[in-house]
Amino acid sequence: MSETGDTADGTAEGEDGRSYRGVLGTFPYAFRQSRSRLFRAYAVVGGLAAVLVTIAFILAVVVIIGATADTTATLALSRSFVVFLGILVVVPILAPVLFVARRHRRKTGDDVRYDRRLAVTGFVFLTSLYVGLIPTVPAEHQSDVDGVFGPVVTFLYDLPATVGLAFPILAAVLIYVVHRQSR
Repeated sequence: MSETGDTADGTAEGEDGRSYRGVLGTFPYAFRQSRSRLFRAYAVVGGLAAVLVTIAFILAVVVIIGATADTTATLALSRSFVVFLGILVVVPILAPVLFVARRHRRKTGDDVRYDRRLAVTGFVFLTSLYVGLIPTVPAEHQSDVDGVFGPVVTFLYDLPATVGLAFPILAAVLIYVVHRQSR
């Protein structure tokens, strides 16, 4: 076994001797190793969100393939673009869990504050996905909103659709910045 906790076959081994293999194994590993309840909650919620978003993008690719099966090769690019977007959405959902698992595996720190910070940034990213979708709703599908969030939703409806991209992009950058600053 190397100094970083990697075994001879390239899998990561934790302090308790149990290893995780790949992305799916990092979720239970990070959940077990973290002492932060907020991070544990994010590991569950983020894992479920990643699975649901992945399924949604797989179904979107299937629909696009069905709709563009007998068309030109130019539309094949749109299929690839949907896969690319799926990756851009799923990776930031997974990133906090991957960062925490890596930190615990390498034993570079057992800082509950680090785990908590990454959990918060993960939740911020999930929220930014929802908030970023609101400006993209076409005018004919927008509904009247009352209550406490009425003015906020109305403001978001009035924004250009392209501004909706800024929310998840900024939140993804925030995940990376918090990780780098917490070293």
